[in-house]
Amino acid sequence: MKGTLMKLLLRLSAAVLLTSMLSLAGSTKYVSVYRNPAAGLIDFSGTKVAAFVVIPDQGIREGREETLATELRRRGINCLAGYTILPGELVKDRDKAKEFLKKAGVGGAVLMRLVGDEERTSYSPGTAWYSQSYYPSFWGYWNYGWSSVYVPEYTWTDRVVTLETLIYSIDKDQLLWAGRSETTNPKEKDIAKFVKDLADATGKELRKAGLVKK
Repeated sequence: MKGTLMKLLLRLSAAVLLTSMLSLAGSTKYVSVYRNPAAGLIDFSGTKVAAFVVIPDQGIREGREETLATELRRRGINCLAGYTILPGELVKDRDKAKEFLKKAGVGGAVLMRLVGDEERTSYSPGTAWYSQSYYPSFWGYWNYGWSSVYVPEYTWTDRVVTLETLIYSIDKDQLLWAGRSETTNPKEKDIAKFVKDLADATGKELRKAGLVKK
């Protein structure tokens, strides 16, 4: 009976831990940020902004830029997907890029680039569950029992995608803000949610830095 109860408790603990880990799936956080000390508030009102996703595959680039531009428009920014302004074959021609962006009247840009995609394995050694001195007395066990939960040792592997996000004033040819974010276990089939989470995290960092109004 005791062995069955212990197995049940172990399974329950493992289930709770797994549920907690899954709730973090797709979570995005910034691990590094830079604010240009010479930059004031980022105010793109009345400014046309281009969204670029730096990726060699033109087809994938178009879809990602549309998603990013859509998310920024939802936040009140007059944003266009970069590929609608600058054809893919010209992205590596800086002079042509300048010409096309100037002709389109673009004054600002948001760029995203993948800089890492890796698996990370983590390990938890677990905790001991039995301490002889607490068990003889009901009230002696009471506080200990409610404050101490046995956690079995376990390992898990997460996929971590790292992106850099850059915000530029093209008019001033100046970097305004840069950040490197990590997303844990992103859902590949839900790019829109991935970009929304990233935009939310970026907005939070920009407000924290005092670069945009709260």
